[in-house]
Amino acid sequence: MEELFYEIFDEMPRLGPGTDAAITKALTKIKLPDFAEVLDIGCGTGAQTLALAKIIKGRIIATDNYQKFLNEIEEKVKAKQLSAKVETKNIDMNNLDFPKNSFDLVWSEGAIYIIGFAAGLEKAKQFLKPGGYVVFSDMNFLRDDSPEEVIEFFKNECPQMLNVPDNLELIKNCGYELIDYFPLEYEGMWDNYYEPLEKRITKFRNIHKGNKKAEEIIESLQYEIDLFKKYPEYYGYYFYIMRQK
Repeated sequence: MEELFYEIFDEMPRLGPGTDAAITKALTKIKLPDFAEVLDIGCGTGAQTLALAKIIKGRIIATDNYQKFLNEIEEKVKAKQLSAKVETKNIDMNNLDFPKNSFDLVWSEGAIYIIGFAAGLEKAKQFLKPGGYVVFSDMNFLRDDSPEEVIEFFKNECPQMLNVPDNLELIKNCGYELIDYFPLEYEGMWDNYYEPLEKRITKFRNIHKGNKKAEEIIESLQYEIDLFKKYPEYYGYYFYIMRQK
C-alpha cells in the first residue's frame, strides 16, 4: 500500500495544500537569529523544506517516516546546492526525541493533523528554545453549518479537526503568544494540490486498472477532490504563527 501511495503522489508539486507565498508571508511575521536551527515535521517530499532553505539562514532538519520521500528531498537540495542547509531524518512525529532548547523554529505544513493540533503544540514545546517560534498549517472547519457529508468525511480522515476559534484557544491554553494567523488562499488548495492530484489519479487509474488496492486509493482520493469542488467554502487551511513565551 505504501508503494502505491508513493507512486500516485510521485511528481506532485506538493503532497498537501500550500504555496511558497504563504511560507514567505509566515516568515515575515517572525525574527529568527542568524544560523537558526529549524525543525520541519512531516516534511514529505520537501516543497516547503526547499522554500524555507532558500530564505532562512541556518540549518533545517526535515523529518518524515517514509524514506523514499527523504531520498527525494536529498536529491532536490543537492541539485539546488542546498545540501549544507538541510538534513533529513527518518523518524515518526510521534517519536521525536530531540534535546531541549534545540530549535529556533518548529514548522509543520499540512501534516500536524496526524497527531492533532493540540498534541503538536505540546510536542514542539519540548525542544523549542525560549522565545522560539512555531508555525503550523492546519485544516479547519470554516463555518458552523458544514454539510453532513463534509463532517462525516473528516470524522474519518481527520478526526481531531477543529474550527479556527478552537485552535486559537488551544494556542492560548498551551502558553504560546499568538503572532498572527491567516487562511491559505484557494490557489494553494486547488492549483497546487487538488488539480494536479486529479491529473495523477487519472493516469494512475489507467496503469492499475483491475488492482483493487489501487482502485480503493483512487476512489478515496477522488471523493476528497469532488468534496472540495462542491464545498470549498466550508473548510480549508490556516497558518498559525506562535512564539514560545
